Amino acid sequence: MAPSSRTNGNTTTKPKKQLKLFAFEMGCSGLQAPGLWKHPKDQSRNFNTIEYWTSLSRLLERGKFNGLFIADVLGPYDVYNGPKNFTAAATSGAQFPTIEPSAVISACAAVTTELAFGITFSTISESPYHFARRLATLDWLTKGRVGWNVVSSYLDSAARNLLNGEDLPPHAERYQRAEEYIEVIYKLFLSSWADDAVELRDGVFSNPDKIRQINHKGKWFEVPGPFIAEPNPYQRLPVIIQAGTSSAGKNFAAQHAEVVFVTQFAPEALAKSIKEIKQLALEKFGRPEGSIKFLQLITPIIGNTQEEAEAKYKEYQSYGDIEGAQALFSGWTGIDISQYQYGEDITAVGTNAVKSFLELWNKKAPGEPEHVQKTREHVAKQITVGGLGPVLYGTAEQVADEIERWVQVSDVDGFNITYAVQPTTFEEVVEFLIPELQRRGLVWDDYPNLGRPLTFREQLFGVDRKDSSFLLDTHPAHKLRWKAGETKEEFEARLNKKRGSEEV
Repeated sequence: MAPSSRTNGNTTTKPKKQLKLFAFEMGCSGLQAPGLWKHPKDQSRNFNTIEYWTSLSRLLERGKFNGLFIADVLGPYDVYNGPKNFTAAATSGAQFPTIEPSAVISACAAVTTELAFGITFSTISESPYHFARRLATLDWLTKGRVGWNVVSSYLDSAARNLLNGEDLPPHAERYQRAEEYIEVIYKLFLSSWADDAVELRDGVFSNPDKIRQINHKGKWFEVPGPFIAEPNPYQRLPVIIQAGTSSAGKNFAAQHAEVVFVTQFAPEALAKSIKEIKQLALEKFGRPEGSIKFLQLITPIIGNTQEEAEAKYKEYQSYGDIEGAQALFSGWTGIDISQYQYGEDITAVGTNAVKSFLELWNKKAPGEPEHVQKTREHVAKQITVGGLGPVLYGTAEQVADEIERWVQVSDVDGFNITYAVQPTTFEEVVEFLIPELQRRGLVWDDYPNLGRPLTFREQLFGVDRKDSSFLLDTHPAHKLRWKAGETKEEFEARLNKKRGSEEV
């Protein structure tokens, strides 16, 4: 029988769901903990070595994680004390410098068999045709263990270097471009080659009658095709991930995402975000409950006692870089926090944009009162450990209690776990937290024994569907797949019929 979980002081019970656990990383030092590269146990400075990533991947697979998610940015955080001032990011190492996220995947896949990999790529970084080949290559080499986190970028510093010196396009335009970008990706992966186009018989490698041009002509892209990569038998299309929380981002997620990464400071706010996207997905795109998995960002700090965990938190915070934290805050919000005095309550004097950002900010370190003024100094200090997400600190049992509370209140599907100190945080999660979650039946004891590795999509949605590695049939791209046995004419007739019904 499922044990009860505490919710707002009351005891309630809900059927337990098996949580999805991902490690949140990036090719940089510190990630969500600016300045902690100075901690004597931290090894995140070694992010640009193969051993850093292969060691982490082995550890995560030993802990039965579902996957490793690698974030990315394409320029320095230069809004703070700006514009175009990267001094704080450079001196603190706040997500600067970075390495390209897909380069390490093959090495990580070579030392694991089950772990999935989510990689972040922006729709402004390169042409969809070129990116699609990289994505297809990785999905082949990993046997279907790859997903793409679709981002439209938010840093002007990236746009200036990628768009010939131009500023970042307006938010709405970026998402319109992203819509067309992913449409091209779908067509290349699903509609250019039939499943059975590669024949390897009678002297024929690929049957040209089972390969077609996609002839995409849109506002931003003209891509005739055909795709240069053959279809793989593992997933056919890598998993689609999304992390935007704006109105346009939620709409994009509701239509396309199979996984949505979210970050809130309270489970009640998380519940609202999840509900909004689920409602959009159902009402606007016909995607029912369970079509999208939601993962919340957390940083766990675990001790043998509550007091030990609190002391560890405070020690970590002492290494934090306040300037780097302010560089991150200003980059995330687009608002230069240096315009406020250190002791000034930003929620009292800030712009509507920054006020709304801080409304849900209830993050606090051990020993702090429940309600403190959200000053520039306070916010920066909180960012130094856990960044833009909550820190769950205590014994493994206490952290597991809190995880259960978040699940009960928000109905979240799992967690994106990041580090304060790398690899210490992940080692403690594997050694102490995951066994406790396993005892409670919240995560699996081992990967399913199928006689083959799980694909990324199977990590998310299980293996009990007829074609468990392919998109759910309610996903908008599901019907774009050129199936084995279909002639080119039959497939194109079906595509045209689909377009006609959508237009009606």
